[in-house]
Amino acid sequence: MRDPLYLESDGHRTWLKWHRARRKASDPEFTATRILEAMRLGASVEVDLVVHADRGCAILHDLRLDRGTTGSGLVGETSADELRRLHLRGNDGTPIGDRVMLLEDLCNLLEENPAHPEALLQLDFKEDLSRLDKLTIENFAAAVGPVADRMILSGGDAGAIAALAAAVPSLETGYDPTYPGVLDALRTPDDFTAFVASALRTAPTATIIYLDYELVLAADSKGVDIVGAIHADGRRVDAWTIRNVCDDTVADTRRLLALRVDQITTDDPEGLAGAMT
Repeated sequence: MRDPLYLESDGHRTWLKWHRARRKASDPEFTATRILEAMRLGASVEVDLVVHADRGCAILHDLRLDRGTTGSGLVGETSADELRRLHLRGNDGTPIGDRVMLLEDLCNLLEENPAHPEALLQLDFKEDLSRLDKLTIENFAAAVGPVADRMILSGGDAGAIAALAAAVPSLETGYDPTYPGVLDALRTPDDFTAFVASALRTAPTATIIYLDYELVLAADSKGVDIVGAIHADGRRVDAWTIRNVCDDTVADTRRLLALRVDQITTDDPEGLAGAMT
């Protein structure tokens, strides 16, 4: 089987984004090996950013260390040196050989290992504007600046994304307007139309809009093509997250392909690519 990079349907290419740097479901999160592999192959790959005590960013999803690492407590109260000494945990909770990386560690690796020209690393900022100060923004810019052409910065707080991106003018940005419970508030076609319009207004420079795939499909069931609306505004659409591969998610993926989403986020790119081909 070819490398799990994208799917093609009716002349449209939909990228498979390696969620939390996983190529397959059994992979642990955020290992340097998988990130560098994805970048070498030309994949779309995502890592998360959380601010640590020394005002830089760690490559972690949770605000607490307990689930994903051998540490405990809040990332925001842990120093850079302490974080680098911690090991990541596998999917079963067992510590693995890979250590926690900081953003500058990852960026240094990318400088040393040339990426495929089509590779795109998504930096998903998991916090909000209140967590940013002058030093955090400066540290972000110093780390990302030399490799910004291979990256896109995203998050759910448009203000935070704008503040970080302003320090790295060449950095592409994205926006995720999906919040917990949003689908409960979207009941009519007009609701979905207004939701998309609001997202586009809120993040006028975002090139990718990230949406819960169930929201995309719910809109389609109401007769609203939100992918088409976003495309009409010159943006791309990422539908997240296909977590496992089964008959239901394969059927959902076929619907997303028919809607011509530009990217599908998945914890199992290899398994999903195999199931679709």
